[in-house]
Amino acid sequence: MWQSLNVLYAQRGKRFFDLTTAFFILIFSMPIVALVALVIRWKLGPPVLFRQQRPGLHSQIFVLWKFRTMSDARDTHGRLLSDADRLSSFGRWLRSLSLDELPELLNVLQGHMSLVGPRPLLMQYLTRYTPEQRRRHDVRPGITGWAQVNGRNTITWEQKFAFDVWYVDHISLWLDVKILALTIWQVCTRRGINEPGQATVQEFIGKPQE
Repeated sequence: MWQSLNVLYAQRGKRFFDLTTAFFILIFSMPIVALVALVIRWKLGPPVLFRQQRPGLHSQIFVLWKFRTMSDARDTHGRLLSDADRLSSFGRWLRSLSLDELPELLNVLQGHMSLVGPRPLLMQYLTRYTPEQRRRHDVRPGITGWAQVNGRNTITWEQKFAFDVWYVDHISLWLDVKILALTIWQVCTRRGINEPGQATVQEFIGKPQE
């Protein structure tokens, strides 16, 4: 019985849960969204939003929306500086509270993302996954996920992908609610934001194909 309910939730209930929850979160967070946008415009200048193509459900491409956290600072040759040099103290603060993720609620409403699921990663990673790791794209990517509440950016890529695939095989309403609750706790305690000594997460290289 529980297995049947979980399958029904994954096929129909999860999308309804995403739509209703994301809509109410977005409505109640609008004052915060407006304030963050104004401060980003003042401190970093336009554009306020960061847009990037990411692979979603079944590896279909969509445009991810986030608040911008880095400047466009360049060296004397016109090349962008490293992430660590471009990530301002304000940007670090936004990331520590996950406020930069708020625009992704629009991605959820558009149907490109879910509240809970494997995080949408970079396009170039698609060719680097093993067949098992590629199963993370069997569901919509999420704003938060099982890997995020089990170490976030302090665990290895292999561990992250193992958590992602485990989630794909165990989707349920109870698990989604649990992950959202753990995410709120993690944001409040600011745990696992970055890898030790890194401004952002290190690139996933993958293993050479045999």
